[in-house]
Amino acid sequence: MSARLTVIFYIILCLEAGIVLTFLPWIHPFGLSDWGDNFFLVYAVQKTGLYGLQQTIASGWVRGAVTGLGLVNFALAFWEIAHFRRTINALDGRVAAAPAAATAPPSSHAARPDQSDHLSDH
Repeated sequence: MSARLTVIFYIILCLEAGIVLTFLPWIHPFGLSDWGDNFFLVYAVQKTGLYGLQQTIASGWVRGAVTGLGLVNFALAFWEIAHFRRTINALDGRVAAAPAAATAPPSSHAARPDQSDHLSDH
């Protein structure tokens, strides 16, 4: 049950972060000021003296990068929704072996088994 709740809360978190990161740089919600002219950014610029920071944050490139992170969060949420049962089984420790790996013929490039190290620990 806790695995299900963990995955559900993770999906909700990814969806919320995706919404905020995708839309916040481009809209003015609840009467807030522009993305590049918010109180905390102006305060940080005044305290540090890095006036180019405000112009950089307000640029379309940074807004686009933040929106891209939001879209990545949406992709994570939808991937988790599509693979919900597999993730729950993995969290519960019931991971089944991949069928492709079990039926693959051995090749000359296969990984060698671990060989023990005969050196002492001292």
